[in-house]
Amino acid sequence: MLTEVIIMLTKRQLLILQAIIDDFIETAHPVGSRAISKKDGITYSAATIRNEMADLEDMGFLEKTHSSSGRIPSEKGYRYYVDHVIVPSLNQSNLNIMRNIIKDEFYEVEQIVQKSAEVLSDLTSYTSIILGPEIFETRLKQLQIVPLSQHTAVAILITDTGHVEHRSFSIPGQIKPRDLEKMVNILNDRLYGVPLFHLQDILNKEIITLMKMYLDDFARSYEYIKSAFFSEQPVKLYIGGKSNILLQPEFNDIEKIRTFYSVIENEDKLAELIKNNHEGINVSIGQENEMEAIKDFSLITASYHFGGNKKGTIALLGPTRMEYRKVINLLNALSNEMTAALQLWYKNND
Repeated sequence: MLTEVIIMLTKRQLLILQAIIDDFIETAHPVGSRAISKKDGITYSAATIRNEMADLEDMGFLEKTHSSSGRIPSEKGYRYYVDHVIVPSLNQSNLNIMRNIIKDEFYEVEQIVQKSAEVLSDLTSYTSIILGPEIFETRLKQLQIVPLSQHTAVAILITDTGHVEHRSFSIPGQIKPRDLEKMVNILNDRLYGVPLFHLQDILNKEIITLMKMYLDDFARSYEYIKSAFFSEQPVKLYIGGKSNILLQPEFNDIEKIRTFYSVIENEDKLAELIKNNHEGINVSIGQENEMEAIKDFSLITASYHFGGNKKGTIALLGPTRMEYRKVINLLNALSNEMTAALQLWYKNND
């Protein structure tokens, strides 16, 4: 068990393990005992370090590569490092960085979230993914149809998070303008404040009953309005730094790159992957990830909140040789600042 291994680690072993992981994260090259012996704060001889490295390898914290006499951290080593060496903190430098991201006035939640994803990927050189509030917690605020000509119009769906969905469509000649207007009035009256998750259920019960009462050609109008407004849910995933994976030496394999992009392009699977049901920082390393396509990656997530119980997820996807200390502290800071900014937005726009 992990607790047994923790008891076995000495202060010297812990110091050497931390030095090896820090060095490998920085260089991506196997680490030898001589390199560790020359580091500040290390007072042990290369021979002593070499013996401790052998013991750490036996315990599964280090691995030896075929191409070098040096060692690299194992996933078990990274896990110990994350759980027992790194202490998440909210240092002023990180807070200032995140406050600068969202210091300007924003008019929609989307703007805050999108900007956060972009800057987070720039700061870390990893791929950032931010999931908006859960679809079942997001509520409909308004529907509009704006005619562009006699036969074309734009359908606009607005949620309580500020998300605006625009869809252009053709108006069938069989649908009368007055029926179109009645439909929008019915929808706005009956669907205001309804969670998006329940829209189809309300449409199939209450709305169709009202349309039968007030519309001349209710069947055609009902099918049409469903396809115009509710054929798919608004996108709630924001990604920054898709190409950052190409900067990592671990991923010069074309097959790994192809697998990575297949995950990134499938938004439904990606949203399910990063959905965070736990508070605080969560770290999945390599084989700990349930999805086969990212078992060579580390995934770090943090939640943010706004508007009562609404919750979203911030995530960073990168190699197992990730700058865990930097990433965890940046995510911690961003989670706090996004929560503060979004709660203020929600209060001002409620």
